Amino acid sequence: MTKKTTIYDIAKKLNITAATVSRALNNNPKISEKTKELVFKTASGMNYEQNKLAQALKSGKSFNVGVIVPRIDSNFFSSVIRGIEEELYPEGYHVIICQTHDQQELEIKNINSLLNAQVDGILMSISNAKLEKNAVFNNLVKKNVPLIFFDRKKDIKNVSSITIDDFKGGYEATSHLIQQGCKRIAHLSNNRNLEIFKNRYLGYKQALLDNNIPFDESLVVETFSKVIEGREKTRLLLQMDNPPDAIFSSSDFSALGAIEEIKESGLRIPEDICVVGFSNEPFTKFMELSISSIDQSPMEMGKITARMFLDEVASEVKVKLEKHVVLTPTLIARKSSLKI
Repeated sequence: MTKKTTIYDIAKKLNITAATVSRALNNNPKISEKTKELVFKTASGMNYEQNKLAQALKSGKSFNVGVIVPRIDSNFFSSVIRGIEEELYPEGYHVIICQTHDQQELEIKNINSLLNAQVDGILMSISNAKLEKNAVFNNLVKKNVPLIFFDRKKDIKNVSSITIDDFKGGYEATSHLIQQGCKRIAHLSNNRNLEIFKNRYLGYKQALLDNNIPFDESLVVETFSKVIEGREKTRLLLQMDNPPDAIFSSSDFSALGAIEEIKESGLRIPEDICVVGFSNEPFTKFMELSISSIDQSPMEMGKITARMFLDEVASEVKVKLEKHVVLTPTLIARKSSLKI
């Protein structure tokens, strides 16, 4: 095993003190530019690596950032994380990823664990669980730990967020189905205590009203973002006396379940019933029957989230300025809904 180069090795080679080497590497103004240049050049030639822990102790920063997501087994959240990493790694930060599995207890535990790890900031998408109090988030703000929400957010003073226009996404998905000649459009919703699912539902409802199609509450079914859930809830919809001729799902996973159930029932897609999902997961375009979906620009969302964090830690202004960025969703129309 190769022995690591220390500041004492560099000092010995240059015939100067270890203290001088340390000051030069830390850009101390008391050290001349000529000496700094010589020390950096020698350190580089000897493959010297500065101790990250020592740097952290000196700067008061850990160079670790916590990222909390409901789950990572979806292309959306994994792509957001990739965008965050691509922006933060070049700046010397490392990312610690935590999952809540949409459980309130895990969400609180993750936040507290990251605080104990002395992360420099927390970037998160909140869980489905409805936190009655903002105490855990307010605690972050009080401790001056940068907190930034992405996709799923809470409205908290001095906390920035990056989301997409979920209302517009729901509106465009439903309008597309109406343009295909659909009149009785069901909606596989999700927990509408969460703003994103509430807004997708409101967009769906408004598109119906704007096109003079009566809103029918019985066609709205709460469905978790799982394939099995999509199947079960679609089975109930197809058993109605007047079943739907289209389904707009708030998730691609439940949309996939809906398609499986529709096929098993002997109905044709899109001739008998059209389907549109939400998130543009990779499987939606690679299936034989490709699935129409709303794209959320997850990589861009991740990159903007990271830049918001970098701007916040670089700012010398003591009063935090909230930033709220809203991205525009894009409808990707495919075989599952294209009748015309």
